[in-house]
Amino acid sequence: MDQSKQDIRKQQILDAALDVLVNKGYEGSSMTDIVEKAKLSKGAIYWYYGSKKEVYLSLVNYWVRHYSPTLNHIVEDNQPASTQLKDLFNYFIKQYDINPDVFKALAEFWSIAGRDIEFKEKFDKVYSEFLLIIEKIIIKGIENDEFKKVDSKIAAISIMVNIESTIWFTLFENYGITTTEYMDTITEFILAGLKK
Repeated sequence: MDQSKQDIRKQQILDAALDVLVNKGYEGSSMTDIVEKAKLSKGAIYWYYGSKKEVYLSLVNYWVRHYSPTLNHIVEDNQPASTQLKDLFNYFIKQYDINPDVFKALAEFWSIAGRDIEFKEKFDKVYSEFLLIIEKIIIKGIENDEFKKVDSKIAAISIMVNIESTIWFTLFENYGITTTEYMDTITEFILAGLKK
């Protein structure tokens, strides 16, 4: 089987795994559920992945590969730091609108990471890289005299927490507020606190 067919098959499996994870949770799901959702044979799934855990860890890897180029482009773009932060928030609003299931799955993965060292290590790495991206923007804003002198690590963590709060829109009542309205307001609050 050529590489493009393998990539399509893997994508089919990962799409199925996301659906299964969101609807059944990690503990409540099985490889059989993924097989049935993917509409592939068990042998086809096991050809690529040896276990349910391996499928879900691969799903995290897929997201990193999918989102990283855009996030890195935002940081590398020659825009003011405040514009870069707005672009970052807007990117996550857009991703939420495209597929809120990804954010639902993140909540499940957080839960797994509390019990499983491999998931914890994976998420520590992913979040460390994401924090570095945000921190670069903040440092740029400080160096260009656009932002106040703040602790860039603490500011980056605060921003990340606010971006991640979109998860709660997938899990709880949103009180008549759209994700876009919420994120736009949070963005303005953060920028008001950072700008000189």
